[in-house]
Amino acid sequence: MLLALLVAGCGDDDDDSGDESGTATTPPAETQADTQAEEAPAPGECAEVTQPDPKRDGGEDAPTEELTGDHEVTFTTNCGEFTVEIDEEVGGMSAASFVQLAESGFYEDTFFHRIAVDFVIQGGDPTGTGTGGPGYTTEDPPPNDATYDRYTVAMAKAGPEPPGTAGSQFFVMTGDGGLPPDYAIVGEVTEGKKVVDAIGELGDPAQQPTEVVVIEGATVKGG
Repeated sequence: MLLALLVAGCGDDDDDSGDESGTATTPPAETQADTQAEEAPAPGECAEVTQPDPKRDGGEDAPTEELTGDHEVTFTTNCGEFTVEIDEEVGGMSAASFVQLAESGFYEDTFFHRIAVDFVIQGGDPTGTGTGGPGYTTEDPPPNDATYDRYTVAMAKAGPEPPGTAGSQFFVMTGDGGLPPDYAIVGEVTEGKKVVDAIGELGDPAQQPTEVVVIEGATVKGG
C-alpha cells in the first residue's frame, strides 16, 4: 500500500505530509549553519544526478532500545546538506529506528520520491516507489496536541495503520499542513533549512519530483 498522509485542508488525498509554522526573527551573527544555508542552491541549481537504482526492500533488523542522549542526523544530498535534531522522547522507538537506519547506510543512494510544493518532501523508501520499507514497523503515537510545523520531521504510514506507525519513509514539512496527530515525530530540521526549502520547490502538481534529489549519505552525531 502506498504510504501516505491523510491531509486536512491541504488538497491532498492520501499521502505523507507535514506542516510549517516559522517566525521571522532577527538573525544572530553569522554561524557555520547560516553560511551553509546561504550557500544552499536555489531551485533548479542542484547538481544534476542520475536516479539511483532501486535497493532491496526490507531485510533490516528492528531496533531493540530507545535512544539515550542527544542525536543529530545530517543528510547529504545533491542539493546540499540539512541536519535533523532528534527528539528521542517524543519519537521513542521510531526515533531510534530513524537513527539506526541512517547510521547503517540504509538511506544512502535513495531519493525523494514525493515533493508536494509548500507542503512536504518525502523520502526514505529503498525502492523509490512509495511502498518500500525496512521490513519492520515501530509504533509511537504522537501527543494528541502534536502539531506538524514547518521543518518538522515525521514518519509516513499507510492510511489504515494505527497512529504513530513507522517504517523507513520520512517526510519534512515545508508548509502549513494542518495534519492530525497520526504520524510519529522524530525531530526537526535545525540546519540547512534553505536546502529543504529548495528541494521543496522541485515538485509538480501531481507531487512528482521535477528534478532528481538523491540522499547521498547520512551522518549521525551523538549518543
